[in-house]
Amino acid sequence: MLMFSDNGAWFAYGLQDSEIALAGFSGPFLMTQENGVWISPSLTQLELSNDSNDSNLMDWEKDLVQQNSFSSHLEQTFENDNLRVEQQLVFVSGHTALQRTTITNNSDVEITLNSNFSGNLFATGVQVFKENGLIKLESSKSDAMGYVQLRNMPNDIVIQDSLSFEINCRSLVLPSKKSKELIVTQTFIFPEYSWDKERQLISQIDFDSVLQTRKLEKENELTSLIENRKANFENDKYAEVLAKAQLTLQNNWRIPAGELKYQGLFPSYQYEWFHGFWSWDSWKHAAGLSYYNPSLAKDQMRAMFDFQREDGFIVDCVYRDTTIEAHNYRDTKPPLSTWAVAKIFKKDSDIDFVKEMYPKLKKYHSWWYDKRDHDQDGICEYGSTDGTVLAAKWESGMDNAIRFDNSKILKNSEGAYSLNQESVDLNAYLYAEKLYLAMLAKALGKTEEANTYHTEANTLKKSIQDQFYDAEDGWFYDTNLEGTKFIKGAGSEGWTALWATAASQEQAETIKTKMMDPNKFFTKVPFQTMAKDHPKFDPMNGYWRGPNWLDQAYFGVKGLRNYGFEEEADKATIQILEGAEGVLGKGKSIRENYHPVTGKGLEAQNFSWSAAHIIMLLMED
Repeated sequence: MLMFSDNGAWFAYGLQDSEIALAGFSGPFLMTQENGVWISPSLTQLELSNDSNDSNLMDWEKDLVQQNSFSSHLEQTFENDNLRVEQQLVFVSGHTALQRTTITNNSDVEITLNSNFSGNLFATGVQVFKENGLIKLESSKSDAMGYVQLRNMPNDIVIQDSLSFEINCRSLVLPSKKSKELIVTQTFIFPEYSWDKERQLISQIDFDSVLQTRKLEKENELTSLIENRKANFENDKYAEVLAKAQLTLQNNWRIPAGELKYQGLFPSYQYEWFHGFWSWDSWKHAAGLSYYNPSLAKDQMRAMFDFQREDGFIVDCVYRDTTIEAHNYRDTKPPLSTWAVAKIFKKDSDIDFVKEMYPKLKKYHSWWYDKRDHDQDGICEYGSTDGTVLAAKWESGMDNAIRFDNSKILKNSEGAYSLNQESVDLNAYLYAEKLYLAMLAKALGKTEEANTYHTEANTLKKSIQDQFYDAEDGWFYDTNLEGTKFIKGAGSEGWTALWATAASQEQAETIKTKMMDPNKFFTKVPFQTMAKDHPKFDPMNGYWRGPNWLDQAYFGVKGLRNYGFEEEADKATIQILEGAEGVLGKGKSIRENYHPVTGKGLEAQNFSWSAAHIIMLLMED
């Protein structure tokens, strides 16, 4: 499931396993097909023969020389004494990929070649037809259409059955040491886009120009990351992990389609239920993207706010096609959207974007106090719109965290429910949001509003320090509604106040001590979701009961930096990246979470917010 996509395409490719012995790239993997499916081993498999014996001139398994993947393109090379075959695949748009095959005659004599491209589909609901000199692919499970064509050579299309076709080329006389290019295009396009316009683009495009454009784009993005690393992380291995993080985000990038009116990122293309946009994932994606692609970061924010309700509520998750999955309006997610907008603004100073987002951010901020403050004391709770405890736990983002084991639900008003506990992380996020709103208001010249947010933040900061901090344990905990009883069990929510700068320096000192304790949080992959010495610590079965999620680890590291603990923050960053299986080095993907003791990668592969937070761990703010 390591595959390559670009330009927000809803399809992707991989490099062939040499044992399969095919000349072409794996796939495509279509994310237009419900939750994603491979439709072919290789949609355009090259076959070469000559007139003398009609035998294949290449042994694709034995003659494979090399395969390379870049953030700009894929490539592979086959070679024997007679021929050299080089293949490259690059995306020209979010709808079309170009595959170029360059055949070179290595021999000292002229060779007559018969070439064709064949396609054999799995039974996934996609069928092939011939239409206007092209291969057309229609799906029973999607309204997207596929088109395949050989662009630069006369050919004859043969539809063998509903799942297979051939594109037969005319015989080619190839002189000694000379080369011939064959360019195949594969397009998968939704009905809201113009196929005629895309076809015109394809007819005019120059492969080398597209490839050079993509290389330059990716080089600029990587330069933005690599040249702005923190001073203590200049080793090449950290440049490499930044490249891996950038590519992870790129492969999860999707253009607008269906219900989604703006481009954004999947949490993971690899896991079937993650083919949509989630709100707090989106805020984290945007924060990571801000360092090298602020334009995409802005659209990631717009994608979720496009679904904002009149009262300010932001939906938990949305999908391209609601006939496949209903958008989840049962809950929202923690308020990190203003943080993300502020990070984008700090990077590109786009005041128009701030003007666009500020009223929406204000409305969302107010929603928490209107709908999630049961006793109207200025301290909010997680909750749900449907009155279920389950959705209220989802709203925290920490679905099965131990602090919610005995939670009950309370009705605030119609369609608004709260848990019977006040959460330290939620109110720390809201404190930070007030400061970020004040910053944005000041940038817009709204001095009075900025002052109001600062005043509210100061009041909330005192409440956080007084209500949620247990001086005896030296930790921040959730409390009951009255703020008179701690809900014990040290978890990563305990350092959120440091990330938000809501703790006192003395409180931060005690939190730091526990964070750096190997028996508690300074494990092989430090700063996991709950303390190692807790009896309910269970990373292999826990989800949020022990695994290390890199967003929480980042909040911990950033919290340490906020209070001057730079040495501890650097030490933790190194241990996180070294300890998490496959983060450094090639060949393994960035995972959804990690076992904090063994370092084993857990849950979904190619996970966007993990990649985004790796970027944030290493970048200079």
